[in-house]
Amino acid sequence: MARSELAAEPPVRRRDDSPSYLRVLLTFARNSLIRDMTFRTNFLVQCISSLSWTLMNLGFYVIVFRHTTTIGPDSGWGRTEFFVFLATTWIVNSIVQAFFMPNADEFSELIRTGNLDFALLKPIDTQFLVSFTRVEWSSLANLAMGIGLLIYGVRELGLDPIRPTWPSPLALLLYPLYLACGIAILYSSMISLAATSIWLGRNQTLYDFWFYITNFYRHPMEIFQRGRVGWALWGTVLPILVVVNVPARLLAKPLRPEGDPWLFGLALLMVVSAGASLWLSRRIFRAALASYRSASS
Repeated sequence: MARSELAAEPPVRRRDDSPSYLRVLLTFARNSLIRDMTFRTNFLVQCISSLSWTLMNLGFYVIVFRHTTTIGPDSGWGRTEFFVFLATTWIVNSIVQAFFMPNADEFSELIRTGNLDFALLKPIDTQFLVSFTRVEWSSLANLAMGIGLLIYGVRELGLDPIRPTWPSPLALLLYPLYLACGIAILYSSMISLAATSIWLGRNQTLYDFWFYITNFYRHPMEIFQRGRVGWALWGTVLPILVVVNVPARLLAKPLRPEGDPWLFGLALLMVVSAGASLWLSRRIFRAALASYRSASS
């Protein structure tokens, strides 16, 4: 066969020509940034408002630790340890609010207006599309504050004159992993509640319920007595307590199986809970989509 005839043949579409999810996510992030920069004053006001809330929150705990040395008697969460916990909370919250919360909040509007039809027609996974279409860049202002406070807290723990505690290299490697597990648990609960919009039409009451239950992970689990029904519910059935407690302990109060097997088991439970939450939320989302009726039907 002649060389010119080979050149004229149309290229064969390969499997790797399918859309790259990372490339799509970066495109969503860039488009969201362009949209935010179109209204720069509003973007700056949102950043300042977010940072102001964070500073007030920090100031509140600074005042608290002027009157006490620990959060709860014999809890072990002193001022520096709790700052590591607080920084971890800010990091988790900022990522959830930047990537997942605006999209989950808008999902019911996609159903009401019929725009979900267009999402279903896209050659990409629908759950991925509705989860990452919009990025709230102003919410990431708290991420910088959280990282800064985390560095400060870890440094203060390492320079403690009585009992210096530097995190091990393994703890530094596991910290992002457990952050991801905590974020996965929150995302799973959020997308599951968002999916109920297909059955309920509007689910604002369920969103309020989500905010109520997420208040539990913002506090050290020592304030909940071990063995009580409430701790069992939020620690295992709905594993909210582990979202911040486990990664914060890796740096502030290291988890060692020989030190406290119960806490080491809690870390293993978090990995299992993250995987189970993602699997269950996927099933709920797909079941909800199976019940969806097109706006044109």
